[in-house]
Amino acid sequence: MKFPVVNIQLPGWVEGFLKGRGELFASVEDRMQLVIDLAQQNIEQETGGPFGAAVFDQEGRLIAPGVNMVSESNCSVLHAEIVALIMAQNILDRYDIGNGGILQYDLAASTEPCAMCFGSIPWSGVSRLLCGARDEDARSVGFDEGPKLANWEAELRSRGIYVRRDVLREEAVKVLRQYAADGGPIYNSGAQKGPFQ
Repeated sequence: MKFPVVNIQLPGWVEGFLKGRGELFASVEDRMQLVIDLAQQNIEQETGGPFGAAVFDQEGRLIAPGVNMVSESNCSVLHAEIVALIMAQNILDRYDIGNGGILQYDLAASTEPCAMCFGSIPWSGVSRLLCGARDEDARSVGFDEGPKLANWEAELRSRGIYVRRDVLREEAVKVLRQYAADGGPIYNSGAQKGPFQ
C-alpha cells in the first residue's frame, strides 16, 4: 500500500491579502482585527469556514496566519488555530513555539477554540490566547464545538497560558452570522447511530 503525502498550504489569496498590512500588530485589538479579516476573506474567497487565527510574538509581529480549511481540504483537523500553529512551528523550526517558556507568543482566534483546538493549545508553546467570538456564538449558527471543559480558561491558566476573551467580539460574531445567512456549509460530521451503539 502506498500512502499519500499530505501537504498543508494556505489558500493562494492569503499572501496577497497580507501585503501592505505590515508585520507589526501592536495591540490585541489589531491582532484580532487581522484574524477577523482573515475569516471574512476566507468566506468571500470560498476557501473554508468563517474562522481565522494567527500566531504573534510578544511585540505583535505576525509569525503565521491560519484560516479554516476543512471543507476545501477534506480534512476535519484543519481548523484555523491548528493551521496557524502548524505554520508557526514550521517557520520557527520547533514544536514548542515558546521554546520552553523562554519566549512569549500569542495565538489569536476569531472564535474561542473548539474541543480539538483547545486540546492543541497546551502543547503548542503559546503563552496567551486571544478570542473574539464565544463558543456559544459558533454554536448559535450551527457549528458543533465538541465537549470542552467547563473551566477551560482556568485549565489553561494553570499551565501558564493567559486567556483574554471577547476581543472585538461583535465584529467576530458578524462574520459567523454572515456566513450562516449566506448559506455557508455547516460541516459537522454529526454522531450517527451505527452497529457499535
